[in-house]
Amino acid sequence: MNKAQLIEAMASEAKISKAEAKRALEAVIASTTKALSKGDRVALVGFGSFSVSKRAARKGRNPQNGKEIKIPAKKVVKFKAGAELTKKVK
Repeated sequence: MNKAQLIEAMASEAKISKAEAKRALEAVIASTTKALSKGDRVALVGFGSFSVSKRAARKGRNPQNGKEIKIPAKKVVKFKAGAELTKKVK
């Protein structure tokens, strides 16, 4: 499902226009992005939680030539599915 399909599904499920569904989805994405960029955790009970974790710098290998390269440290977003979502997907 892509973004347009999600907007269409939200509009039909909530019985709102596609424009309203698009604004709502974009607001959720913007709010989640802002919270994660500040390092906060976003928890949606029953669905799951988004969090930011730090990935340490490490050494890797260039697959083309086998030379060792340095991979810098960075922050990554993690998602952990909630119990209800996990149960419904199985």
